[in-house]
Amino acid sequence: MASLLDMRRRIKSVKNTQQITKAMKMVAAAKLKRSQDRVTASRPFANKMSEVLGDLSAKVADEFSHPLLDARGDDKYLIVLISGDKGLAGAFNANVIKATQAFLNENTDKETEMVTVGRKGRDFFKRRSVEIIEQYVGLMSTGQIKYADAAAIAHNLIKIFTEDTSIDKVFVVFTEFKTVLSQTPVVQQLLPIPSVVAEDDDVVHAEYIYEQQPSEIFGKLLPKQIETQIYRGMIESVASFFGSQMTAMDSASKNAGELIDTLTLNMNRIRQAAITKEIIEVVSGAAAA
Repeated sequence: MASLLDMRRRIKSVKNTQQITKAMKMVAAAKLKRSQDRVTASRPFANKMSEVLGDLSAKVADEFSHPLLDARGDDKYLIVLISGDKGLAGAFNANVIKATQAFLNENTDKETEMVTVGRKGRDFFKRRSVEIIEQYVGLMSTGQIKYADAAAIAHNLIKIFTEDTSIDKVFVVFTEFKTVLSQTPVVQQLLPIPSVVAEDDDVVHAEYIYEQQPSEIFGKLLPKQIETQIYRGMIESVASFFGSQMTAMDSASKNAGELIDTLTLNMNRIRQAAITKEIIEVVSGAAAA
């Protein structure tokens, strides 16, 4: 049986851990609010931009060609994985890695390469058979995602896609933020930019008037679309990370509290047993005298 001193030391250790988890929960909650606001502000713009460009590209498919729109084969994929730089966030990193692994398992007949954004995804797949051609570490750690960083990643992806004609499709895998308790990994085609084809003939589509030539418009908007989708994936992942971390630290704090109660009860039992033993020794000594 553990001694009274050992129990006191263990209780103190658990209390110190509980203070850390409570502090991490408060920090994650503060950062989550800012990240959630950024997601809420940027999501309508990103969705509408995808909708408009998808509709436009479908309309001009027969009369206009662009490297970011032209369909290729279906033999080689480039996967952009957006994960976290840190742990202690519940199943956040495990879920997005699992979704990526499931996508790879579904496409075992395809040749695949990978670009990783975040330390955890890179560390996992660098020990696997997937070749990592680019890696970005440290961008996700602070939670302050800069659009310039997302633009730099997007420009590099466009360069890789346009120069390496063997790459047929580019997919981005990120965690979409829904609520504090719900985050969903998403696999989304990034390149070539998918066209929106209407399945319902009754849907009325907007008619667009071009003030410039389509080549000039698409030359500026299509790279901006890739930048926007990468930026959205990064801020969605950051918000999901802090939501998952806040939940995990809250659970850890509660578990630490329960463990402290259990250890305190055991300590009191040990102390009571020691007092009882001393009383018995005193009474037995008095009776013997």
